[in-house]
Amino acid sequence: MRLMKLIASHTSPYARKVRVVLAEKQIACDLVEENVWSPASTVPRHNPLNKIPTLILDDGTSLFDSSVITEYLDTLGGPPLIPGAGLERAHVRCDESLADGICDAALTIVLERKREAMRQDPTWMDRQRGKIDAGIEGLAKQLGDRPWLNGKTMTLADLAAGCALFYVAFRLPEIDWRSKHPNLAGYAAKLDARPSFAGTRPPA
Repeated sequence: MRLMKLIASHTSPYARKVRVVLAEKQIACDLVEENVWSPASTVPRHNPLNKIPTLILDDGTSLFDSSVITEYLDTLGGPPLIPGAGLERAHVRCDESLADGICDAALTIVLERKREAMRQDPTWMDRQRGKIDAGIEGLAKQLGDRPWLNGKTMTLADLAAGCALFYVAFRLPEIDWRSKHPNLAGYAAKLDARPSFAGTRPPA
């Protein structure tokens, strides 16, 4: 049987979320790194939107969007990362959405900064910065003094939150969320010590 293939980038927080879930679930998968900005990218063959992560299944079909991929991976065995139904499930998915939204805003700033200085829009970047600050504040309030975002059990929400926090620290180090939110600093250190996070850190 062919292994699944994950088309990804080592610096993408969305791809990292999938890679962390693969590691937590101990699911074998080949990693194929691609640059979607390259004319030679093969991603459009598997994802019409030319976005990563894209998961190629062993039958040759593909799944894309990190939330879709991680939901599928969660069905392949091991302790569930997403509750099966009801409000508990909705809370986990909502927290995942919050974490992904932080990533969306951070990535928007990263891409805007790549434009020529005279073409950058400070007002637009300030708006994204506000989303990041509010999103991180929301995670801090949700966590409080609990071990995990949704109580005593680690879920997909925690993995997504870790990827978001580490992406902000990686790409926008001027946002010092660790000093402002000590509870998130300890929480992030706990996540970073897990093999799934230690093995998926972006290159320095």
